[in-house]
Amino acid sequence: MDEIDRNIVVALQLDGSAGLAELAKVAGLSVSATAERVKRLEERGVIRGWRADLDPAAVGCPVLVHVLAQVAPGRDDAAFRRAMRKREDVLECHAVTGGWTYLVKLRLPDIAALDTVLNEELRTEPGVQRIEALLAIATVKETSILPVAPAETEE
Repeated sequence: MDEIDRNIVVALQLDGSAGLAELAKVAGLSVSATAERVKRLEERGVIRGWRADLDPAAVGCPVLVHVLAQVAPGRDDAAFRRAMRKREDVLECHAVTGGWTYLVKLRLPDIAALDTVLNEELRTEPGVQRIEALLAIATVKETSILPVAPAETEE
């Protein structure tokens, strides 16, 4: 990515609804040249999609919990991965290092739902040996804005 692409993606992260005319100003290009840049960024997979940033409480899922899950060593954990991909309440699922196998980020409507998810669903997934839930009591920072690396300069 060059400096122009970088400026476009940074601007889009801050305001995904920015029009091409606004992006063209940021990029220092014509509207048509900017549109072509955005199209290429999409084709290359730099821009993976377009979404609205929703308030979790406003849409009925104010409870944020991170779950550490340990899957039995040596087991094929493909079933666990498939199950996490299917769940709408799972926002993220990461294979991690250390004593745990996965870190799962969930958004839920209430504590009763958390109890159900932990005790009747996650604990019963194939291969799961143990889980630990970390309930967020306050959110200090939550963002999906990535720190875009500076453009590489040619020497």
